[in-house]
Amino acid sequence: MSSDSSPNSDQATRREFLKSPGIAAATVASAPLFLHATNKSGSKLPIVGEGEFTFECHHNWGELPDTVVWGETHGVAIDEDGLIYIKHRNRSETVYDAIVVFDADGKCVRSFGKEYHTGGHGSDIRKDGSEEFLYLCDVTHNFFAKSTKTGEQIWRKDRPAEAKVYDDPDARFSPTNIAFAPDGGFYVADGYGSNYIHQYGKDNNYIRTWGGTGDEPGKMKTPHSVWLDDRPGREPSLVVADRANARLQYFSLTGEHLYFVDTVSFPADIDLQGEIMLVPDLHARITLYDIDNNVITHLGYDPEWTKQVLADNLKLRQNPDQYQSGGFIHPHDAAFDKEGNIYVAEWVPKGRVTFLKKVG
Repeated sequence: MSSDSSPNSDQATRREFLKSPGIAAATVASAPLFLHATNKSGSKLPIVGEGEFTFECHHNWGELPDTVVWGETHGVAIDEDGLIYIKHRNRSETVYDAIVVFDADGKCVRSFGKEYHTGGHGSDIRKDGSEEFLYLCDVTHNFFAKSTKTGEQIWRKDRPAEAKVYDDPDARFSPTNIAFAPDGGFYVADGYGSNYIHQYGKDNNYIRTWGGTGDEPGKMKTPHSVWLDDRPGREPSLVVADRANARLQYFSLTGEHLYFVDTVSFPADIDLQGEIMLVPDLHARITLYDIDNNVITHLGYDPEWTKQVLADNLKLRQNPDQYQSGGFIHPHDAAFDKEGNIYVAEWVPKGRVTFLKKVG
């Protein structure tokens, strides 16, 4: 299927972008223009959002070590100590660490993960017992793994033979993201492969598989991310960024289709904080939802800017000198920190991380 899943698939990804039914909504909806504020040095910093969800944009955040060159920045995860883990996908012949860890001031603490070079994608953190661990996906070597926060691999898994959906040797498995179940298990999204969700128990035992390719309820096209929606007052359920279908799709914890949320354009990932759901959208915006999944605001969104981003076969992503301050190109992942600030990683060739400082 078409995705950004391999070094030679950029053209397929662009076709998927441009035929998405969400493009019309992305380009005609009304939105406020970008605002600017003056920082202490006198320079202008863009302001996005509104009301209590107003943020100051700090683009190109983080001091990258000399030993790493950004590729497409893909994953963001934040641990309980406030360290920020950025996973990127450099496709060069030079092998770089795929994970770079920063403190809240943007100083590099460490880097690791050469085994994910060219394939770096989803990254999430969960506390198992008294220790936090990284759960990581690779979309070139097509595996998912659990590691310590310093990179020591605990286990690694490939396509689940028990699912019986990969018996055809041409069936592709390419996991993109992992979600955590309330009972200690987890779910794996085969987002760049065959469009399935695989469920595992707390002992890493395979439980079930559902989905497959399609646009009817329960089917998916690029289930790019999965997340446990356990916000207060809601029945815990699994929400999938059903990207090429331009929707969020909700499932029960055992895989029954529940409903759709269609106020997205090209959703890439999900994060939660309190009652708020955050959805980075590859069509140049980030959307915040309330407890009932009503749109609160789109961050960094302007219809005219979106048209520019999507024009000419996504040409703008190749030209950082044309990026607009306060505007996003292709937000691929985003995460809240404890203070409600947001870190954003974008799918652009030379990488881009933005720190959204909460000021509202």
